[in-house]
Amino acid sequence: MTKPIVRDPIYRQRAFDADIIELCVLRYITYRLSYRDLVEIKAERGIKVAHSTILRWVTRYVPEFEKRGNRFSKAVGTSWRVDETYLKIEAKWHYLYRAVDKHGKTVDFLLRRDRRIAAAQAFFRKALGSTLPRAPRKVTLDGHVPSHRALWQLRREHRCWHHVKVRTNKYLNNLIEQDHRAIKRRCASMAGFKSFANAAITIAGFELAHRIHKRQFSFGRGRRRRGWSRKDEWAMALA
Repeated sequence: MTKPIVRDPIYRQRAFDADIIELCVLRYITYRLSYRDLVEIKAERGIKVAHSTILRWVTRYVPEFEKRGNRFSKAVGTSWRVDETYLKIEAKWHYLYRAVDKHGKTVDFLLRRDRRIAAAQAFFRKALGSTLPRAPRKVTLDGHVPSHRALWQLRREHRCWHHVKVRTNKYLNNLIEQDHRAIKRRCASMAGFKSFANAAITIAGFELAHRIHKRQFSFGRGRRRRGWSRKDEWAMALA
């Protein structure tokens, strides 16, 4: 008797195979390809898929891929470099808060509509929640006043902020400014985001691919091999 094909529950009731869905989503968030580029690539292999379908796959599966990948995330350092960069969504400027440690590992990120105190506080809360119990010891900021005030006010919420050394140093923040380039370069090749929700999910995918590229995931002792390709790393992260 033929055994049924085992399928990941997240791909049930889908017209396309899981391999096709994963390949389209992972190539989109990893490389500078548009949805229509992927449509043409698949058409060359006899697979007909609409660009709107790939968009829906990205929206549906990036949060799940991020959740699965985070299981293998390595701990980051306690010296943070924090900065925000800007992106255009619906013809309006929005701000992407990002932080890396002193070794360049991504700490966290958050897309916001403005760069006021509340936006900075939301980012610091999210970053702290993703790194506990390893709280930051040093936070390097630029001269943007709301970010400094946000950290000062957060001392009332969590005691770990009382011991954080806050400093402003343009030289040290060059690290995060250089790290912005990978995300900005990927967004620049697009026609632009049409909604805030879609932008937040897509950028989360870009950040996940960027962390994979920086080898911020550990798949267990002896499980990473020197000859591993990025495809092998993705397969292990999504297992």
